[in-house]
Amino acid sequence: MSLIRPCGAGERDAILAIVNAAAEAYRGVIPADRWHEPYMSRDELDVEIGAGVAFWGHESDGALTGVMGIQPVGDVELIRHAYVLPAHQGEGIGTSLLRHLHRLSGRPMLVGTWADARWAIRFYERNGFALVSQAEKGELLRRYWTIPERQIETSVVLAENRGQTPNGTATEVQRPPFGV
Repeated sequence: MSLIRPCGAGERDAILAIVNAAAEAYRGVIPADRWHEPYMSRDELDVEIGAGVAFWGHESDGALTGVMGIQPVGDVELIRHAYVLPAHQGEGIGTSLLRHLHRLSGRPMLVGTWADARWAIRFYERNGFALVSQAEKGELLRRYWTIPERQIETSVVLAENRGQTPNGTATEVQRPPFGV
């Protein structure tokens, strides 16, 4: 049996294990100066949680198999740190988590990822997000995220398309009110 639920304070080690195992896919893909060991440390996780990232987990047979964070920032919700254990990728866990967070949020959603992580970009596009322009990307990353300029240079932003038909096909990309 599987379910999606909020992650508890005592599950930080499980969250880190999932993030760091799944983030191995970025090794050699993202710029070497942005890679570090571990990909996410306990201190970094604590900072993210302190900044308002709420982690949700996919539990299967009593164990977390995937996590995804959501963070309210200004007039949007950011999807943060979306990872599935490598042995469970391709099972629909990421999609289930994303759809769950979509149902929880009534605000426009954004996600940032590495520009060279084509698999991540395709995942979000399949799930109703669209890449924003290069000009919008820089503006959005500076407005809603706290990341270094080097990461801004090597990242992309996707905006949620809330204009979908019930079968999941896009009608038109509806941008949040960013003022850009």
